[in-house]
Amino acid sequence: MKLLSSSDHVVVVGAGLAGWRFVEALRREGYDGALSLLGDEGNAPYDRPPLSKNVLVGKWDLDKVTLATPELVEKNRVDLRLGVSATGLDAANTIVHLDDGTWVEGTRVVIATGARARHLAFSAGDKIHYLRRLEDVVRINGALATLAPGSSVGVIGGGFIGAETATALHTRGFHPIVLEVARRPLLGVLGEQVSTWLLGLARNAGVELRVEQVISDVVESAGGLTITFADGSDLDVGCVIAGVGVSANVEWLESSGLQVDDGVVVDEHLLATERVGAIGDVARFAWPSVTGTELVRVEHWEVANGHASALARYWTSAKEPMAMMVPYFWSDQYGQKIQLLGHPRADDEVVRVAGSDDHTKWLALYGRDGIVTGAVTLNNPRALMLSKVLLETPTTTQEAISLAPWAR
Repeated sequence: MKLLSSSDHVVVVGAGLAGWRFVEALRREGYDGALSLLGDEGNAPYDRPPLSKNVLVGKWDLDKVTLATPELVEKNRVDLRLGVSATGLDAANTIVHLDDGTWVEGTRVVIATGARARHLAFSAGDKIHYLRRLEDVVRINGALATLAPGSSVGVIGGGFIGAETATALHTRGFHPIVLEVARRPLLGVLGEQVSTWLLGLARNAGVELRVEQVISDVVESAGGLTITFADGSDLDVGCVIAGVGVSANVEWLESSGLQVDDGVVVDEHLLATERVGAIGDVARFAWPSVTGTELVRVEHWEVANGHASALARYWTSAKEPMAMMVPYFWSDQYGQKIQLLGHPRADDEVVRVAGSDDHTKWLALYGRDGIVTGAVTLNNPRALMLSKVLLETPTTTQEAISLAPWAR
């Protein structure tokens, strides 16, 4: 593979965390050629997790989430074009077509277009809010400003974003009502056992959580919005915020010739072709896990950050990643911290190795075919980080319990 040189022009499509971190990593690795970063939002690259964890609750101002300050843009010598959307990619010639009728031609292209919030096809349309972008927080805050203290706010979806949103609303003095379609929140993500252990978090924090809620529509009403349910009942609220998952932004690649299957399919080097890579939420990548190589798409902050560094390193030196990547995720909800290492499946076996049902601090291990596939903690960050070694090489559950790194 030909390494990057000063005569190259690298075009990064997507000005989120992955795209910006790639810009920084490429310069850090010594690349001194032309570099363009294209983003469809009007805002400079910013950090998304704090939107629900810090900004919505009122702890941070919007400007605190900015990653690419004017000084850093200048330092990294990047041509930053904002407010333009990519509409097509000629992968063979590394040309990116934009919605303003122009195009950008490079020698390498990095796809970092991430994912977008799934929208619900209800009658209220754009009166329903979603929390994914900086502009979403501005809209939500505008809607909340019109409500009286203590007003009810419907939160559709009890997953990570829904729970974090409800936490912020409760902290601000509103009455969030979380509506979850499943028997328990996070059932499809964390599995039967762990979701059971976490079920009481909302109640203990004073947040109303309703499960097995089948919503038939959301309509505008005199007092705000009315949520109607399949059983014929309804609920009047002042505002509705939905967190029902995301979809990878890949439609613009339809005629690119790249393999697209729930994301851009890339190899172990994050390459779709020799001159086109994909990183972050949009990449479906070959991940060498402790149970064998899997093709996965992981929507975690740490993965996007790691991808950026790994691809920059490979294109500038052809060196492999420093160590096997272990995905990491965290969520601050209902006054508690949930953290997850690895990429376990919801149906993996689970054994709690520290703490118990009546504790608010515990650690559990996921396993498949006797091999540890993940670790999850509630309010136990030190134990989680000490357990990372169990996911860097194949470790049986019995070996893990014998080693007990979390207890050191």
